Amino acid sequence: MKPPELLPSASREEARLLEQLDPRRLPHHIAIIMDGNGRWAERRHLPRVAGHRAGVKSARAVIETCARLHIPALTLYAFSLENWRRPKAEIDFLMRLLREYLRKELPVIHRNNIRLQVIGRADQLPQGVRSDVERGVAHTAGNTGMCLNVALNYGGRAELVDAFNAIFDGVRHNGVHNNGLETFRVDEQMIADNLYTAGLPDPDLLIRTSGEMRVSNFLLWQIAYAEIYVTETLWPDFRCAELYAALVEYQKRERRYGGLAAAARGGKSAARAE
Repeated sequence: MKPPELLPSASREEARLLEQLDPRRLPHHIAIIMDGNGRWAERRHLPRVAGHRAGVKSARAVIETCARLHIPALTLYAFSLENWRRPKAEIDFLMRLLREYLRKELPVIHRNNIRLQVIGRADQLPQGVRSDVERGVAHTAGNTGMCLNVALNYGGRAELVDAFNAIFDGVRHNGVHNNGLETFRVDEQMIADNLYTAGLPDPDLLIRTSGEMRVSNFLLWQIAYAEIYVTETLWPDFRCAELYAALVEYQKRERRYGGLAAAARGGKSAARAE
């Protein structure tokens, strides 16, 4: 089934981009740094909170579109550990907006068989937010469609710290043999198994809006081999056409994981054959 058949309501521009997509080569996991809400509001001489509210519409469109494209996992960077440095009024608004979003959108998320998961230090969020998040996660836990990861109170370095602490907590709890910690070794799989995203594929595609050329402490371990797509579009203006453009660009790239391109491998083989 071609993507245009999955998305019959696409605009002309969206349909044009969809025609270029190979549905067999879509990413298994898309991660998005949703940046530019404040600048979007400032350019319109609006308060920053207006940009955050407009950004919710983009999140809704991207979530629904990724689910309809059968993308297995989508991770949205919603609130970082560093965001606590913002003015209290803005933080309070973001927390209210999150709770409002969960109340309004959870029935739609559940109806579309999407499983909600929150990654980050959610235990440090305000009690009301924490309760709503826990309710949403529990309500959708049995869903078998796309996994929607919302990064809340998240930091990539903090995730690695938490992963290592979880590993060593397990060692202390289960006991170690012979020389104890002196002989204990950590490997990559052990770390991956203790990340917030354990059990999910690493992101194939990392999208950053607003043109900033940095990863902002986001999924530092998981994006080791992700393709990075940066767009000047501010997050509140990021809609389906922008997502399709990112996917088209993704499919043009050859993912080598440190190896050689297929053409280069073929050329060397041919040279040896001669």
